[in-house]
Amino acid sequence: MLAAELRAHIASGRWAEGDQLPSEAELCLQSNASRGTVRHALAALRAEGLISGGQGKPPVVAHAVKSQSFSTFMSFTEWAHSVGQEPGQRTIELAKRTAGEQVAQQLQVEESSMVVQVLRLRLLDGTPAMIERSSFEPEAGRLLFDFDTDSGSIFSYLREQGIDLARGRHIIDAVAADATDSELLGVAQGTPLLREQRITSTSTGEVLEYSDDRYLPQLANFTIENTSEHRAALSRIPSAVA
Repeated sequence: MLAAELRAHIASGRWAEGDQLPSEAELCLQSNASRGTVRHALAALRAEGLISGGQGKPPVVAHAVKSQSFSTFMSFTEWAHSVGQEPGQRTIELAKRTAGEQVAQQLQVEESSMVVQVLRLRLLDGTPAMIERSSFEPEAGRLLFDFDTDSGSIFSYLREQGIDLARGRHIIDAVAADATDSELLGVAQGTPLLREQRITSTSTGEVLEYSDDRYLPQLANFTIENTSEHRAALSRIPSAVA
């Protein structure tokens, strides 16, 4: 994907902040792509805030905050690779316990139901970037006890085991860092964090996972791109129901 290749140039420093990008004609030659493909890739980077310019002005690199596109929303690992950084993880806890009110509501189970929960610190090039709190229904979650959760993507592993992780519903908001966030991310309690709540289901709608992921906002943001012809399924939800 050309947009991912261009993001990697920015993330690696090959194109630094303020650098002018090659012309569309040069990008076509370099990538062996059509002008339409090049323009679509540049539009994606512009929508993510990675480049500025347009309307007759040549595009330039705007800033280096790593933007996670909805196209890679299901995988921190895939996103990190797309921006030219090395993903990492450190597992703090893997346990089986009762769901509790919040998790039970999201997984659509009784509060007394047993679920498998994972707490991991996610890293970009060795730097703490996100706290991942995931809760899985038992049949999918039990497989994690046979997996080294420090080794890579949980979703990739579960899919290899035949788990149908097909659909995701995402809620984005801001929360204050709690004691765990403070310790693992190295920030003061109360520091604003960017939160993504994700509900993952099968292709038939069975909910398998609920996750509360909290990012350092200076290291990541989220973008969605649409057009008047192709509108993404995005809605704004009052914070009271998040």
